[in-house]
Formats: sequence, C-alpha cells, structure tokens
Amino acid sequence: MSDIIKEAWRKYLLQLQINPLRTKAITAGTLAGCSDLIAQKISGVKKLQLRRFLLLVLYGFAYSGPFTHFLHKIMDKIFKGKTGKETVAKKVLLEQLISSPWNNILFMVYYGLVVDGRSWSLVRSKVRRDYPTVQLTAWKFWPIVGWVNYQYMPLQFRVLFHNFFGACWAIFMNLKARSVAIKKA
Repeated sequence: MSDIIKEAWRKYLLQLQINPLRTKAITAGTLAGCSDLIAQKISGVKKLQLRRFLLLVLYGFAYSGPFTHFLHKIMDKIFKGKTGKETVAKKVLLEQLISSPWNNILFMVYYGLVVDGRSWSLVRSKVRRDYPTVQLTAWKFWPIVGWVNYQYMPLQFRVLFHNFFGACWAIFMNLKARSVAIKKA
C-alpha cells in the first residue's frame, strides 16, 4: 500500500512542477468537494446533495485553487529575498487584512446565491448579519495557519497546505450556512 501512496505522491509532485496552476486548481476542487461531503455527513443529511457537492468542487477549482496560487506568488514577489519572523508576520498580516475578508464575503455570497439559490436580498442580509462573526472567527484561525505556512512550507506546497486548512474552514462555513437554513425551515 505504501508503494501506491509513494507513487501517487511522486506523480502529484511531478504535476505540481509541470502544471502548477492546473494541479492546484484540481487539488482545491477535490478538497472543497471532500469538505462538503464531510459537512453534509456531520449535519445529518440522509441523502448526499450532489448538486451542492459539484458547485463547491467548482468553487474550489475555479476560484480557490487559482486565487491561492497567485496569492502566494504575489507574496513571494512582494517579499522577495526577505526571510525571518518579521517578514512572516508581515505576510500573515497582509493576507489577513486583504485576502481573508474578501474570501469570506465571496464564499458567503457564492454559497447563498449559487449553492442555496437564495435571492440577492436574502444573501445580502445574511452576509450583513453573519459576516462580522465569520471574519472574527477567521482571524482566530487563519493567522496560525498562515504563520505555519509562510514559516515552514516551501512555496510549492503553500497552496496545498492552505487548501487543506481551507477544506477544514469550509466545513465550518458549510455547517454555519446549513444551521441557519435548518433554523429557518
């Protein structure tokens, strides 16, 4: 079994070198889909919602993977040649002030409009009501992930690391969205 895993990892690393953007997009889509399946199971869904699963895979593939790919490339250019804890702290702060708020709002809007099929007015009011709590929670979770990512991960693995924890975050976001939908039902 370990030979199969080693070979799969070797092929993944090769694809990461040959087609980094495509590989990261596929990885993000896969992890987004897995996070949705886990969230559906945790929330007690009796029959898995395939449409929801596919829409979240699409989100990971079309947005999350490419966004984090370019985010980490840009961060590497902004802080080119700079290392140390102060640089890591600046990267984390920049990411949390710019990327985190944008990603959370976008996810909430996408989830409400596309995944749940709610009207813009309902989505807007939900974002206004829930966004502050979501963002404050994000600022408790993501700086730790960002610190570890920038301090210890090589550039080629930062998106994978980020998307793995993004999948964990998506489970939280899915369950939060699901609990609100259940309360209203």
